[in-house]
Amino acid sequence: MAFDATRRDELRRKFVEFVSTGDQDLRQELIMAHIGLAEYLARRFGNRGEPLDDLVQVACIALIKAVDRFEPERGIEFSTYATHTIDGELKRHFRDKGWAVRAPRRLQELYLLLGDVVASLSQELKRSPTVPELALRAGVSEEEVLEALEAGRAYRFASLDTPTSSDEEGESLGTRLGEEDPGFGSADERATLSPLMAQLPEREHAILALRFIEGLTQSEIANRLGISQMHVSRLLARSLAQLRTSAGVS
Repeated sequence: MAFDATRRDELRRKFVEFVSTGDQDLRQELIMAHIGLAEYLARRFGNRGEPLDDLVQVACIALIKAVDRFEPERGIEFSTYATHTIDGELKRHFRDKGWAVRAPRRLQELYLLLGDVVASLSQELKRSPTVPELALRAGVSEEEVLEALEAGRAYRFASLDTPTSSDEEGESLGTRLGEEDPGFGSADERATLSPLMAQLPEREHAILALRFIEGLTQSEIANRLGISQMHVSRLLARSLAQLRTSAGVS
């Protein structure tokens, strides 16, 4: 404990000196003294489809910014200030770089939060959590959870070479993919949907096309058609039910 207090006092003294003199050697020393913190925070964002090296680079750049901007006279610990700065930069990195299709920021942030919530609840419950359980833990509505998960489909896919958490050496996402999609053989069956879709009202037909052909989210469809996302969800459910009935699918 005494050693930690002595080290904190020494770092605080060096920060005061750096702010006063702008000494670049001292700046480098302060950066290197906290590289471990940057790497630790970067690893917390692992397994989200981004290479760890890229995340460490983002964290280190944020650390440099924190060293340059830190004001020791405010009386807070540098580690506290740096953690806040680095976390913010990593989250911005995922918001700005991780989405193949731009989603509203609130949905991006909720989607990333849900990743941690799902992992936490799965460990606690020993099973996959339900939507109501996710909503309760995240402090949002069930509709918001569904909307965020829908938006999450626009999140950039991880590299097929990304290692998995499996204990098997050399296993990656790519090694878990099947070699043949059995859905290819049902092309003729899917073609029968075209005349059935033509029987739907114009708006329902348009919504199905926007969702399953253009790949828009429910929120994007709602914005394009000038209706609520909830209304889009109801129309989609009703249209799909009608198609199943017309096709004789139970």
